Amino acid sequence: MIRRWWIFLLLLMFLFPACQTMDRAGDSRDNKFILLASTIGPIDAGIVGALEEGFEKETGIRVRHVGAGTGAALKMAEKGQFDLVLAHAKSLEEKFVQGGFGTERISLMYNDFVILGPASDPAGIKGMKTAAEALRTIAARKATFISRGDKSGTHVSEMELWKGAGIKPAGSWYIIYEKGSSGNGPTLRYANERKAYTVIDRATYLALKKEITLAILVEKDEAMLNFMSLIPVNQAKFPKVNRAVAMQFIGWMTAVDKGQRLIRDFGKEKYGEPMFFPNSVAWRKSQGK
Repeated sequence: MIRRWWIFLLLLMFLFPACQTMDRAGDSRDNKFILLASTIGPIDAGIVGALEEGFEKETGIRVRHVGAGTGAALKMAEKGQFDLVLAHAKSLEEKFVQGGFGTERISLMYNDFVILGPASDPAGIKGMKTAAEALRTIAARKATFISRGDKSGTHVSEMELWKGAGIKPAGSWYIIYEKGSSGNGPTLRYANERKAYTVIDRATYLALKKEITLAILVEKDEAMLNFMSLIPVNQAKFPKVNRAVAMQFIGWMTAVDKGQRLIRDFGKEKYGEPMFFPNSVAWRKSQGK
């Protein structure tokens, strides 16, 4: 009996901190903590951590994140356990707001998608000016293509590019990576192993460039721009959401001389080019746009 009580007490000691951490994020009683549901790519690139660290250093407010594909991140936020969302799939974001789960879409930053493939380029797409032309060629030649296939922001964007090309990809050449939900990094590594074509954001490519042999073959098509938004979770629907502090964090991230400057410079020193570009309303106004 004594042994059982010791086991019970040890379990309580182990579980209680976890329960506190996973209690309704943004409880209005805790004004020094908020929780972000974020798409995976910016987390893997490091920009999410850099923004959180910069904000905490200046304000003392902790921001912690849970990463998932945009579709899954929005689904998580629908339970009211998060204070805000970082996403990159306009159609899913709009649905989230229209459903009353979020209050608005707030522009934060963007980068772009690129089409990667083997340097030997068996499909012959290198240098094509549009994603539509490249994807039509890949499909016509049945060149192996890897898709995340997980309804993430990357997958949604990829499918929009296929739609723009007038193609519904299917067949043995079009492979859905079974672990696509683990993120762009693992998907890119898998595509590299298969010596296949894929659509991935530039930040992921830059982060893994030294590890892979795939090369950028098609880029700088406006259709491949990758816009990222912040969405405050609706406090009217979920009373324990810490809206005040979430909006404070959003204000910091979208300020020209704070988060936007950090975004502008992030990755330049390490990769020789930025991984993301600032895109808040305040930033665009400062640039005369």
